[in-house]
Amino acid sequence: LEKPPLSYIALIAKAILSSPTNKLNLAAIYKYIEDNFPFYRNKSQGWRNSVRHNLSLNDCFIKVGRCEDGKGNYWSIHPSNLNDFVHGDFRQHRRSRKR
Repeated sequence: LEKPPLSYIALIAKAILSSPTNKLNLAAIYKYIEDNFPFYRNKSQGWRNSVRHNLSLNDCFIKVGRCEDGKGNYWSIHPSNLNDFVHGDFRQHRRSRKR
């Protein structure tokens, strides 16, 4: 299987945008990526570390509250980035935007 030509930012954004509420917890983001990009199904934990790293490091992703079960947070896309992501612009200049 070939690695998808998408950045981790794009993979995460696609996962979040697939949700009717535009928010997902970490486990749901992993599941979306594995379900939609078979390349990641049987890989080591490295890609999951990269997903966590991108969620916490990039200002385009924000925590939007605790999960109902109290385990972890929901993640969403910062409102200033939402329109770009909806239109398929996943370029990495997002890091420099202020919250």
